[in-house]
Amino acid sequence: MIAATWNVNSVRARMDGVYHWLKTRRPDVVCLQETKCSDGVFPHRELELAGYHAVIHGQKTYNGVAILARRGLEIEDVRIGWGEGITGDGQARLIAATVEGVRFICAYVPNGQAVGSPKWSHKLTWLERMRAVYLDTFEDPSRPILLCGDFNVARRDEDVHDLSLWTNSILTHRKVRSALEGVLDFGFVDLGLELHPSGDPSFTWWDYRSGSFDRDAGVRIDYHFATASLAERARRVWVDREERAAKRPSDHAPVLIEFV
Repeated sequence: MIAATWNVNSVRARMDGVYHWLKTRRPDVVCLQETKCSDGVFPHRELELAGYHAVIHGQKTYNGVAILARRGLEIEDVRIGWGEGITGDGQARLIAATVEGVRFICAYVPNGQAVGSPKWSHKLTWLERMRAVYLDTFEDPSRPILLCGDFNVARRDEDVHDLSLWTNSILTHRKVRSALEGVLDFGFVDLGLELHPSGDPSFTWWDYRSGSFDRDAGVRIDYHFATASLAERARRVWVDREERAAKRPSDHAPVLIEFV
């Protein structure tokens, strides 16, 4: 199985690129973030033509997450948002489903805007809810689970291209890193690090401005986190830089993982 996570930065605006990428890369499961469209206008037909079907949690203009599976693979046990009976924040940032016995959780963590702002507090609360409200309530760390998506957190100093520009920022502040580690303490392994023991994983996001991609002035904020029973099946992980270099790309590159 090959699974991918990709903040697509508007699935409708980039549908031509998404279609071509799906047809050429042929991943089995894809978790999309920032689809930026309501459920009623999600491009199901185009995805079907590419050979995929999807479950979605959309929102007009902002946010939005989806899980795609290649034709012939069943998408089961779908959970939208925080879960039935749990009041959320009205933002479409979380969806989960099971494909081929693997539990996929697709997450789009709030950006946080600025340290100390109300949106910063919301980001920290969101990560705390991910662990205490969602994972501890609905998931089992003994199962094969892949939690992936855009987390808007750089776990380590090495995950930013220039620490002097990012110190104590919304990506690197000790509070947000601690909140993410609280999520991972559920029983997750960072596969980007696990599969790169002799070197650092690649960056996954580059600003559109100032030639950031050409200079590789990026950050690593898109992750595959796996529970132990799934992590032992992981063989390689890679960032699809070619897609980030394509015409009218998302500012994020897809990140792919292969399991046996």
